[in-house]
Amino acid sequence: MPSSRACLALLLLAGSALAAPQPIDDLPLRAAGEGLWTLAAGTYAGRFLINRPLHLRCEAGAMFDGQGRGSTLVIRSAGVTLEGCRVRNWGRNLTDLDSAIFVEKTATGAVLRGNDLRGPGFGIWLDATQGARVLDNRIEGDPAIRSQDRGNGIHLYAVRDALVRGNRVRHARDGIYIDTSNDSAIEHNRLEDLRYGVHYMFTNGSRVTGNLTRRTRTGYALMQSRKLSVTGNRSVDDENYGILMNYITYSTLEGNRVEGVRSGSTGDSMIAGAEGKALFIYNSLFNRIEHNHFGRSALGIHLTAGSEDNRIAGNAFVGNRQQVKYVANRTQEWSVEGRGNYWSDYLGWDRDDDGLGDVAYEPNDNVDRLLWLYPQVRLLMNSPAIELLRWVQRAFPVIKSPGVQDSHPLMRPPIEEPPA
Repeated sequence: MPSSRACLALLLLAGSALAAPQPIDDLPLRAAGEGLWTLAAGTYAGRFLINRPLHLRCEAGAMFDGQGRGSTLVIRSAGVTLEGCRVRNWGRNLTDLDSAIFVEKTATGAVLRGNDLRGPGFGIWLDATQGARVLDNRIEGDPAIRSQDRGNGIHLYAVRDALVRGNRVRHARDGIYIDTSNDSAIEHNRLEDLRYGVHYMFTNGSRVTGNLTRRTRTGYALMQSRKLSVTGNRSVDDENYGILMNYITYSTLEGNRVEGVRSGSTGDSMIAGAEGKALFIYNSLFNRIEHNHFGRSALGIHLTAGSEDNRIAGNAFVGNRQQVKYVANRTQEWSVEGRGNYWSDYLGWDRDDDGLGDVAYEPNDNVDRLLWLYPQVRLLMNSPAIELLRWVQRAFPVIKSPGVQDSHPLMRPPIEEPPA
């Protein structure tokens, strides 16, 4: 029976083996042109370190097997391109940042293109590096693991000038998580069956363009950031929130399309009150929200917690069960330079045929606020008593609470329907 000293030595050897990945040059790489190396078909088990400038292209059938421990491919050198590689079975320890591909700070300008990653931990982790390009990768988490125990598909931490484009992520925790990473661009990614599709924290000056989220618990979770440009994205059949803005300032939301957001059965742990909101604006100011489509959701737009001084015009609110929920202390005008938004439930008229309603659109009244304060009153929502209260309020508007007013509502949707 081995002594305790021998057991300790074995444990130390095992720990050092995990801490020291095998150099990539130990594999049978073949030169295939200037600066290009290929890896032949086969399964390569273990953990590997790329510590020199290298363009590595995996041939069909080449696969890295991480054997369930640590990060499988660690990139430490600048000037590395990794292309067409399959990675499976890396570690699942999120505290240790176990990843299929881990890009260290020194690996500036890394290019990860067309790789296929399937496993439980993080897919790609970019760690405080610059100039990374993450392009056209396919990343699949493990749906057998609880969502909160999976790694994110693509994780940016303290990164600058990163481009994340054309990737497809499913069954991870968050599709793309951006933390303290300025000047990044998230473009044309497809993000499905996740907690959050795109998740921003403490980031400035970044772009989110042309992405699609589907069946997530929040399509776009934008938090504690400023000067974001969120344009041309789609949220389809997401749960709880299509776009969530929490302490977002000086940012632009334009040309986005959110459809079919429904109330989730589990709610949301970050901000209470998930009611199937196409757009939720919480403690966010000085933003421009224009030319978006918010439709077929339980609630079109909800503003609260001091979300004022936002420019909201040219949007279409179509077929939402409730168009607006507004909780604040002063009236907000939602029109700019004589043009407001389109509201599918607007009942006004346009006598001069200028495309603008002649009567202001005011989505919420004192009865709505009564229902928000005392949800049990909803049982009487369609009763004669509630209708009488609304009639009295219209006939005798003595007390008028602050709310949303669109003085120039559009008679037709300003946004063309996308092709089928």
